[in-house]
Amino acid sequence: QVELVESGGGLVQAGGSLRLSCAASGRSLNYYAMGWFRQAPGKEREFVAAMSRSTGSTIYADSVRGRFTISKDNAKNTMYLQMISLKPEDTAVYYCAATDRIPVSLVTATQNWYDYWGQGTQVTVSS
Repeated sequence: QVELVESGGGLVQAGGSLRLSCAASGRSLNYYAMGWFRQAPGKEREFVAAMSRSTGSTIYADSVRGRFTISKDNAKNTMYLQMISLKPEDTAVYYCAATDRIPVSLVTATQNWYDYWGQGTQVTVSS
C-alpha cells in the first residue's frame, strides 16, 4: 500500500508558477497510475491531470492543458505538477492520487478508480 504526501502549494500572483510534489512511501510509484485533482471552495473535486504507470500516456483537463505538466521521478518516487501562467480560477486544494486497478498502459480521469489519496496542498492565485 502506498502513502502519498503533497507539498509545494502556496500563494502566487496571477501569471506566476508553482510546482507541486507528491512524495510516495510504502511502495514504488511504478506500480500505479497517478493523477492530480483539485477542489475549489464550494465546488466538487475535479480532475486536473493523470499519467499511466509507464509515463507514456498523459491526459489533462481542458482548463489546464498547455499550462500544467504532470511528471514523475522514479528515483525519488515522487510525482510532480508543474503549473505556469496561473489564474485566480486555479485556486483550490490540490490532491494527488494513485491506482493500481487499471492496465499498465492506460490512464484515467475518473476519481472512482483512485484508491490512494494525499491530504492535499492549498494553491491560492491572487489577481
